[in-house]
Amino acid sequence: MVKLIAAAIGAIFCAALLWGAVQPRDAVVPDLVKKYYQHAEPAGFSFDNPIVGKFDRAQLQRGFQVYKEVCSGCHSLNRVAFRTLTDIGFSAAEVKAIAKQYDIPSLDAAGEPTTRKGLPSDNFYGPYANDDAARAANNNALPPDLSLIGKSREGGANYVHALLIGYKETPPKDWTTPDGLYFNVHFHSLNIAMPPPLNPDQVTYVDGTKATVDQMAKDVAAFLMWTAEPKLEERRRTGVGAVIFLIILTGLAYLSYARVWQSVKAKKTQV
Repeated sequence: MVKLIAAAIGAIFCAALLWGAVQPRDAVVPDLVKKYYQHAEPAGFSFDNPIVGKFDRAQLQRGFQVYKEVCSGCHSLNRVAFRTLTDIGFSAAEVKAIAKQYDIPSLDAAGEPTTRKGLPSDNFYGPYANDDAARAANNNALPPDLSLIGKSREGGANYVHALLIGYKETPPKDWTTPDGLYFNVHFHSLNIAMPPPLNPDQVTYVDGTKATVDQMAKDVAAFLMWTAEPKLEERRRTGVGAVIFLIILTGLAYLSYARVWQSVKAKKTQV
């Protein structure tokens, strides 16, 4: 009797499996984000080489101009001091003049809130007093601080460059971009709150470089890589020097080892 009950249960179980196997499957919904998202391609920066790569100072100054004239209207650069601009080729007088263009929150003699002109020792001050004001001015989207964007995003400067040139006026027919958002193939969700920030000839470069969208995107991406990694060149020089030192030290250690054991072997041979 027990065997019959076990066999019946097994038969029912097998029948249920077969029934499930022959039932039509639900249609697989394609992942449109994976379909249209594009990873950032290398833009060919002068600092790409991990050993001898260096910043192009002229490009960094152009990138700063793009940030100042375009990006600074929404994005802060709170972790960068004006005085560090001397590292990319600006003179002390130019840095002082740049700092004076910014109004820095301060307190007067009575302790009341006021503002003062910026000093080279100050950090860049953002366009909004706080995050709530930033959200209110940007359709509830918070523009990120750009000080470390070159290191905090996968792809670094290549990602920043790709994002700035990745806008498409017309999204694919099977993709929906809500009002107030913009289609960008290099943004992780494809819909981004930031409108296309760059237009041809939007900036007049001091050095006469043609201000194409790609050129401005590449320049500001290089500048933001410098703000995130200002000691990149120094770190690489230190690393190369350390490797050379270790190679020499290893050679000396091997020669010392060979000399010591050579005398030991000679003594053993004499014995």
